[in-house]
Amino acid sequence: MNTSVNTDEVIFNFFKQICDEKDDKKCVELGNEWIKAMETNLSEMEKNLNGADYIKHKDDIQSNRNHLDSLKNKTSSEWRQYATQCMIEIMNHKGQK
Repeated sequence: MNTSVNTDEVIFNFFKQICDEKDDKKCVELGNEWIKAMETNLSEMEKNLNGADYIKHKDDIQSNRNHLDSLKNKTSSEWRQYATQCMIEIMNHKGQK
C-alpha cells in the first residue's frame, strides 16, 4: 500500500477547503494561514541557500514574496476565486504528467 503524500493533493485539498468554507471569516482565516505557511517555506528556503544558489534564486524568492503580499487583505469571495484558479492549475498540471 502506497502511503506517500502527494504535495499537489495536499495543496488541492487545502484550496478546496477554502472554496467549501461557508463562513466568510473562516475562509479568509484559511487564506491567511496559507500566506503564513508559504512565507515560512520561503524563509526556510532562503536560510538553506548560500552563495551562488542564493543569487540564482533570489529573484524567484522575491517574486513569490510579492505574490504573497498581493494576497493579503483579500475578501472571502476573492479567496474562493483564487483557490478555484489554483485548483484548476493543479488539475491541468496533473493532466500534463
